[in-house]
Amino acid sequence: MRSPAPTGSAYLLDSHVLLWWWFDPALLSAAVHELLVDSRSEIRVSAASVWELSLKHHRGKLPELAGAIDDLPGLLQADGFEGLPISQAHGLRACAYSQPHRDPFDRLLAAQAELERLVLLTADPQLNTFPCQTLW
Repeated sequence: MRSPAPTGSAYLLDSHVLLWWWFDPALLSAAVHELLVDSRSEIRVSAASVWELSLKHHRGKLPELAGAIDDLPGLLQADGFEGLPISQAHGLRACAYSQPHRDPFDRLLAAQAELERLVLLTADPQLNTFPCQTLW
């Protein structure tokens, strides 16, 4: 679903969108960039994304996070983003999808977006197959 998000929507960032916001905003679509700079936008970041970024950093895949990894929650708060915890319902829904997408972080983000009625901001076209609204 790549339609414009309805007015008053709340949004969930995919992990790569958060990285691009911090390190290379030119990679963001105009629509996503506009939402992220608008202080009225309700932007959420999943605990799954914080986990994924931390995991990748500690495996040496995201060295650019070296100065930030210990204060990701503080950085998110400074950007005006809210954290989104992972619930049991999110975990159960993520595992129940019939889609062949194997990335557990993406499956969890799709479940959170679906169950919390958030628009998932992602450039990943594979996430369009899940029953959540996406925007890029």
